[in-house]
Parts: sequence; structure tokens; C-alpha cells
Amino acid sequence: MPQSIYKNNLRANFTPGDTLPKISTKLDSVRSYQFECRFFGVPDGFDSTDLTAAAKQVSPIAGQLDDIVVDRVNDKMYYPGKFTPEAVTITFDNQLLSRTTPMLWEWFKTIYDPLTGDVSKLASPGGAGNRSFKASKLTIMELDNTNEPHAFVELYGVYPQAVSFSEKNYSTNDFSTIEVTFRYDFVDYGKYS
Repeated sequence: MPQSIYKNNLRANFTPGDTLPKISTKLDSVRSYQFECRFFGVPDGFDSTDLTAAAKQVSPIAGQLDDIVVDRVNDKMYYPGKFTPEAVTITFDNQLLSRTTPMLWEWFKTIYDPLTGDVSKLASPGGAGNRSFKASKLTIMELDNTNEPHAFVELYGVYPQAVSFSEKNYSTNDFSTIEVTFRYDFVDYGKYS
């Protein structure tokens, strides 16, 4: 007969007033509001520290394996195909004392300049002087309850795909923001030791 993990493991050895059950101490989890974004290898002239301080929200980081469908007679079989990462959107505060919004806009314009129609003003990846429109890495660090790095998601080959300036509205009481959707080539997850 199946055994209950909650009863036999997480609530075992509990003495009221003397000890706490594991369920009240061992299930502490990473909070979704404890994170930090760090950009590495951004194009020249961009201050990644300002980007870290302004990041206030990160959309889910996701991807999936595409299906390879094999049809035989009356059956369908599925095999794993290519990995397709989904774009990630980061919301940044439009801070008065930093250059966050102008930097993000200038970075976007290195991909596509809406005033001139120029595409990819910087050298292509691996081009002359190793200049690129892509940041080499974006690390989203998960922080523990003392704000120390606990785990990370790393995105490689990151570039801005879309920019959205927040609504302007007299009847709201919010900070102005800029949302940037980033594309990336590869993703990894790990824990700091």
C-alpha cells in the first residue's frame, strides 16, 4: 500500500512545544520577488549596472522540444525534435537618474533603426573586433532570504526583439516603465554551491 510522504516524512518526529515538523521548516522556497538580472557582454557604451537596478519583472522563461511526427498505418509516434526557446520580456523602471531607457532604446536601434531602416548596425556575431548586437549572457539570479545568490537561469546570445513604452495616464499612480522582449539562443539553469 502506498505511504504518505507528508505523514511519514514531513510530519514525523514532531513533539508539540518541543520541535517543529519538517513541513514547517523544510519546504521554504525561493520567492518570485527575490531576483536580480545581470547582462554580460552588452554592446560598447552600455552600462549593465543600470540595467540590473532597473529590472523589476521577468516573464516566465520557457522553451519546448518540437515534435517529429512519424505516421505509420493507423498510428502516430512522436520523437523529440529541435528545442525552441520562447522570448522573455523584462520590465524596467524608467528611472530619472539613470540612462536605462535611452540605453535600451539605443541597443534596440543597433538591431533595427526605425528612423533610417538600417538593420544590424553592429558587425554580425563573430565579426570584426568581435562586436555584436547580442549580449553574450543574461543571468537571472534567484536570491535566498538573505539576498544571497541561490540559483540562476542563464540566457546566451541575447538581443532585444521588441520594445514597449508604458502607457501615459494622468489617473494612475505608477512609475513609467519600458518593456523589452529579448530573444536568446541557449538557456541553462543551475544552483550556486
